[in-house]
Amino acid sequence: MSTLALAAGASGTGSVTIQAPATNNTDVINLPDTNGGTIMVSSAMPAFSAWQSSSQSITAGTFTKVQFQTKLFDTNNNFDSTTNYRFTPTVAGYYQLNASLYVSTAIVMQPAIYKNGTAAAYGAYVTQTNGVGALMYFNGSTDYVEVYVYLASNGALQNASSAYNYFNGSLVRAA
Repeated sequence: MSTLALAAGASGTGSVTIQAPATNNTDVINLPDTNGGTIMVSSAMPAFSAWQSSSQSITAGTFTKVQFQTKLFDTNNNFDSTTNYRFTPTVAGYYQLNASLYVSTAIVMQPAIYKNGTAAAYGAYVTQTNGVGALMYFNGSTDYVEVYVYLASNGALQNASSAYNYFNGSLVRAA
């Protein structure tokens, strides 16, 4: 059994003891901050980063799902990089999501973040390199998120490196 004792600051007296649980569960500690809010401390805060490691041909005029085949990291094993190319968080809360896409030729493109199969956030409609980001709520059981792209003419997303075509996200605050 492990314990950690924290002494109170100069404005108070007493102590706080944090003790490890008797089981192998993941526990969350919520501490009030000085403004009455809550600070969350948890080891179960999903985060992932994936990138497109091979070129993907995109047909013009329709939104196409982007295939991110390689994970840089996936702290809770919630990103599918082999079949559906989607993030399915298992912890309910608010997630910051980011995606960046690159085509090697001057093609007008528009990225989009789709939640549960429906467009939820669009990037600008610009040439060659573009990104999109959003802060979204997920229920932790059935919600999922994917990245799609629209090209004005036929082209390909290039696998230049993990710095160009990527999709990442992390839990910002649990529900």
